[in-house]
Amino acid sequence: MTQKNLISQVLVFGFYLLLQIFFVRQLVLFNYAFCFVYIASITLLPFETNRITLILLGFLSGLTVDVFYNTIGANAAAMTLIAYLRPSIISLLTPQRGYDERQTLSLNSMGLTWFITYTATLTVIHHFVLFLLEASDWGLFLPVLAKVICSTIFTTVVIVIIQFFRKE
Repeated sequence: MTQKNLISQVLVFGFYLLLQIFFVRQLVLFNYAFCFVYIASITLLPFETNRITLILLGFLSGLTVDVFYNTIGANAAAMTLIAYLRPSIISLLTPQRGYDERQTLSLNSMGLTWFITYTATLTVIHHFVLFLLEASDWGLFLPVLAKVICSTIFTTVVIVIIQFFRKE
């Protein structure tokens, strides 16, 4: 990875965190659909990012959001899990011909269907862990499931919309 690409990735990573903390925090639909756009900071990292780096960045981004949301580690746990699972999800969704190593992980380069499948899969995992940790009770499983479904749709749509405005 060149220095220019590294700086670009750091800026994109910071952009999604700042967007979540200062703007998207207030985006809630009907008290069931919450937007957690900051998960794109991990999901959009380059293919060649190793698992240890992903886990550390996932934990740090989740911890940063926890500090501003006052959620005591729930976001850090959910982000660490999706950072750990990301390489496995990518290999599960790998087409037969594979990926070009120089290819970026974005809507433009991967295509709409693949990108939505990939983003929605990691978003479901993140939201399920986050909302279940916040509920702390299996008796609230159905309300948690409703929040997960609504929030996954909302978050995925917002990430896709942001990708339409991204230059590459």
